[in-house]
Amino acid sequence: MNQTRTFLILAWLMVATLLWMEWSRESTAPAATATPTAQTAPDVPAGAVPEAPSATTPAAPNTVPEAPPAPGAAPSASATAAGGTPVTITSDVLRLTLERGNVVAADLLAYPQTRDEGSPPVTLFNQDPASFYAAQVGWVSGTSTAPTHEATFVPESGQSEFVLDQAGDSVAVPFVWTGPDGVTVRRTYTMRRGSYALEVRDEVVNQGAQAWQGFVYRQLTKVPPITAGNWMNPDPESFSLNGGVWHTTQDGFGRRKFADFTDDGGVNQRGTGGWIALLQHHFFTAWIPEGDAETTVSLHVDGAGARSPHLIRELGPGVNVAPGETAVTTARLWVGPKLVSLIRAEDVRGLDRAVDYSRFTIMAVLGEWLFRLLDLMHGLFNNWGWAIVGLVVVVKIALFPLSQAQYKSMAKMRKFQPRIQQLKERYGDDRQKFQMAMMELYKKEKINPVGGCLPILLQMPIFFALYWVLLESVELRHAPWMLWIQDLTARDPFFILPVVNMAVMWATQKLSPMTGMDPMQQRIMMFMPLVFGVIMVFFPAGLVLYWVTNGALGLLQQWWLIRKYADQPAKPAKA
Repeated sequence: MNQTRTFLILAWLMVATLLWMEWSRESTAPAATATPTAQTAPDVPAGAVPEAPSATTPAAPNTVPEAPPAPGAAPSASATAAGGTPVTITSDVLRLTLERGNVVAADLLAYPQTRDEGSPPVTLFNQDPASFYAAQVGWVSGTSTAPTHEATFVPESGQSEFVLDQAGDSVAVPFVWTGPDGVTVRRTYTMRRGSYALEVRDEVVNQGAQAWQGFVYRQLTKVPPITAGNWMNPDPESFSLNGGVWHTTQDGFGRRKFADFTDDGGVNQRGTGGWIALLQHHFFTAWIPEGDAETTVSLHVDGAGARSPHLIRELGPGVNVAPGETAVTTARLWVGPKLVSLIRAEDVRGLDRAVDYSRFTIMAVLGEWLFRLLDLMHGLFNNWGWAIVGLVVVVKIALFPLSQAQYKSMAKMRKFQPRIQQLKERYGDDRQKFQMAMMELYKKEKINPVGGCLPILLQMPIFFALYWVLLESVELRHAPWMLWIQDLTARDPFFILPVVNMAVMWATQKLSPMTGMDPMQQRIMMFMPLVFGVIMVFFPAGLVLYWVTNGALGLLQQWWLIRKYADQPAKPAKA
């Protein structure tokens, strides 16, 4: 195998990977309905756990909640009126809207939707039935009246707007639900300065005459978005996983695209130290219960269509509250970007996997380390474009021994190309004799025909991990480089980088030996720079910058090693 064939194999693998990624995004089978079954929590009698509702209407008193047809439907006007005026909470980074004790809208104030001046901020929650998205909290009970996520939670203070001023570090907003049997649930949302994680605290106070039993559940429900892009006109939302992820100490990390929510009978996983989340490109929302709480994670789809509401839920442990006593359960709700530094600051095991570098753990770990290196480069240059260039330089230096072996093998093959051409002319169309003679020459001159292939194969995991790091990192969103590149996550507006990439590939091809290739293979190779140039036209500028830098450094390295190992022509073959 010579260097040119190796390049052809690598090109084919890259194109195949792009096609596979596109097929994965567009192949969405209809989802079947799956109803999760709640598990019995500690200290509660077996069989006492009812099914957590997907309801949008309150459950009737003293009955087990039933799942109505549309968990993602917008609440009715009467339900909204019963919950009072929506309440807004504003900090330096978030503006939340709450109704009936649930989060129904969230604006990320530091992240505009576009680079245009005056662009509105990114919004993660939405009450429009066509794109419904909400974070909900509720209680279920098999023996008592419990407030589901559609129950009437009203603002305790009657105030409709809260603002975290510069003098304060946090602001707390309480809601209260009062049951018919003397039980009240006080739900308090606490927002802190500079944080995308809210504390959500439910305090159950039993002032009745009978013991109260209930189970808290927290859920994220969303109508899957429509991603209209393809590899020629990519929709940024299609770059990353759109779906649910979860983690428990016992079973580790799990992930499902929206289209796969109910595959293999769905998910019904019980464990401790868990969390649940819904991911999209650059942003995510997550429920993080108390660290030692035992929860049951389940997925649900209401309906049989891809546009039906999808829901991920964690059902918490049960509580028994005797008359005159109080029980408290606390969780965090993350609403924000995939900022690695802030996610790690939450100190939640596995939460950094929300930055979805890969479905494969080893690739995700590799991507995490590469991002750390990229972040280090950004600390040096204070520019994400130059950080990408610096990262490629560091990776090239680290992989220099492999690259040197690759180019050394190619240079030796280039040196003996005239002799191989003589063998080809000598044996004409007898391919078998030509191959045998060529292998004999390789053996005699100690040329390893796979010397150029193996280093590339070993480097491919790093290249693909870098690809996902550059796609997934919200830090690069709308980040400029220089001159005409003012957004590394958008296309090159003048297609300069794709043209440079074609030139680099063409020059690299000219330095690569065509030894042993038939005319058809040579013609195919001539078109590869053009093919990749067209593909790169539709890629984000940051990715193209990575490929151009990597290719240019590889070209320089190849040129230098060719001069070093192939400066003297080989002796002609003897007749």
